[in-house]
Amino acid sequence: MNIIISNASGDPIYMQILNQIRQSILSGELRAGDSLPSIRQLAKDLQVSVITTKRAYEELEKEKLIDSVIGKGSFVSGANKDFIREQRMKRLEEKMIDIIRESRELNMSQQDLINHLTVLSEEEETP
Repeated sequence: MNIIISNASGDPIYMQILNQIRQSILSGELRAGDSLPSIRQLAKDLQVSVITTKRAYEELEKEKLIDSVIGKGSFVSGANKDFIREQRMKRLEEKMIDIIRESRELNMSQQDLINHLTVLSEEEETP
């Protein structure tokens, strides 16, 4: 797992850690049962406060994306695939709303947007 902290980012460090681990889980890069670095080890690796990494892990637990076991560490949750799919769909919808807003700023019609998406989708299917 490769987490990159940007001092230029407007997001707090714990949020950058949270978002990158969340993305790794939702994308399938990290799978159910995979272990995460300990809070202390991650803090050391990233050269940040233990409190910062602890906060990121606590938020991931609240989202039910990881489980922490005292004395054993933190692991990607065994949440069912429907839950993970729902979370990924939610993130996709947020991105789509951003695209819709951007297309409106460009004065694109809904049909123009659909046509553009179709062309891009077809290009992605071509090997």
